Amino acid sequence: MRKKWVRIVFRRRIFVIAILLAQIIFLLYLITRSSRASQIVSWILNVISILVCLYIVSKKEKPAYKLTWIFLILMFPIFGGLLYIFFYVQSNPTKMRRQIEESDAYSRPLYLLPGNSLPLLERTNDPCLPQVRYLQDYAGYPVYRHTKTEYFASGETFFQKVLEELEKAEKYIFMEFFILQQGLMLNPIIAILERKARQGADVRIMYDDLGCFLTLPTNFKQHLEHRGIKCIVFNPFTPILSSLQNNRDHRKIISIDGKVAFTGGINLADEYINAYDKHGHWKDAAIMLEGEAAWSLSLIFLQMWNLGQKEPDDFESFYPWKDEPCTVVSDGYVQPYADSPIDDENVGEHVYVQIINNAKDYVYINTPYLIVDDNLLSALTLSAKSGVDVRIITPYRWDKKIVHMTTRSYYRQLVKNGVKIYEYTSGFNHSKTFVSDDKVATVGTTNLDFRSLYLHFECGVWIYKNKAVKKVKDDFLATLPICHRITMEDTARNAAQRLFQEVLRLFAPLM
Repeated sequence: MRKKWVRIVFRRRIFVIAILLAQIIFLLYLITRSSRASQIVSWILNVISILVCLYIVSKKEKPAYKLTWIFLILMFPIFGGLLYIFFYVQSNPTKMRRQIEESDAYSRPLYLLPGNSLPLLERTNDPCLPQVRYLQDYAGYPVYRHTKTEYFASGETFFQKVLEELEKAEKYIFMEFFILQQGLMLNPIIAILERKARQGADVRIMYDDLGCFLTLPTNFKQHLEHRGIKCIVFNPFTPILSSLQNNRDHRKIISIDGKVAFTGGINLADEYINAYDKHGHWKDAAIMLEGEAAWSLSLIFLQMWNLGQKEPDDFESFYPWKDEPCTVVSDGYVQPYADSPIDDENVGEHVYVQIINNAKDYVYINTPYLIVDDNLLSALTLSAKSGVDVRIITPYRWDKKIVHMTTRSYYRQLVKNGVKIYEYTSGFNHSKTFVSDDKVATVGTTNLDFRSLYLHFECGVWIYKNKAVKKVKDDFLATLPICHRITMEDTARNAAQRLFQEVLRLFAPLM
């Protein structure tokens, strides 16, 4: 059975890769052959590269992206412009942008069905107001009360709670993940979903095709639908030399009846519950919302699910408190948010920067990757120089060597300016958490790297003055004893290493 499953998984993958390679080889052949036609093609591609450079300079975009692409085009004047068109221009299709804008306009008033808690917070004139107003008034994600939060410091505790809550589902279960893989974690969840679907619940799963490219058989969607589970494969990976594949759905959402919801860094695969040793001990984090704020994550799911659907759902019909108000006792303020690469608004980055800039005593950060632009670098170093205790935990064991080496290239600059860097020595730290001043925290899916901050669909939960804030802090402090603190001596390197790391940082926006 295992051999058959491996064949099913890799059959389409090998075909897709072969088709892509064939397109690249054909293009190389067309350009390199000594003929009049190849000279004309080369000349046209050079002109395209010049025009692309002018376009890049004129765009309102991160300087790091501009520098990387112009450098690439200078290095490869024939292919550089074409490469940019494949990997960037097509990554923001007009059709998807229009669909998202229409969905946002339709959904925005529905986020406020539980009521508007912002006026109550404004009466306190709390220092967190600028962040709350940005997320609610501009990004469109309201702040809620009447919500309990529960923080999970491991995939194992998250998994057990998910199983418990799924069993309570009555009307619907929505699930959205970047990675699914059949095994000890996913299979029991699918069994519950299948049973709930037979009982009449509306059960839906959406997963990213590229994220599951090597983890699921190609007929997995049909496998689920045959069992009564609705399924969408986000942005299917096709054997066309194109960058429409560039914007991936990196969100992790579980919504149960709109009353309970989960998000965080944990995908549904066995390494996330340490069922097997992939990169040492897998350290991760997630959060559960019970109450009004769970509705927000339900809407975020529905917006993505309905992209391109001929008959979109009536979102309001899923609202769980039509007949009676939510009675969950307030545990501080909770503000779920989402980020889209299509709308040119870097919500995840802005949440992180505001937490850093507003910190008075400390800001503690967990991230698997630390590949950031000047904006975040300046925020981190300025905060440290101003006397704030800035600490960051990254992994010691890596999942992508080049990305890990690029992460380490930032250490020297940060440590030199007072930021404390730690590497989690027991394995791989996949958590994405910020916590500051015993008041504010965020738990979500957004890594501190270019791809996650600017190219992927992401989500998170901003929490303020509730019990989970202390749990996030306690988890961070409990992790420090099994970390190695990076010193300036650790960042010392010879000239060759320094040059290599500088080259890696130059290409950081493409990682």
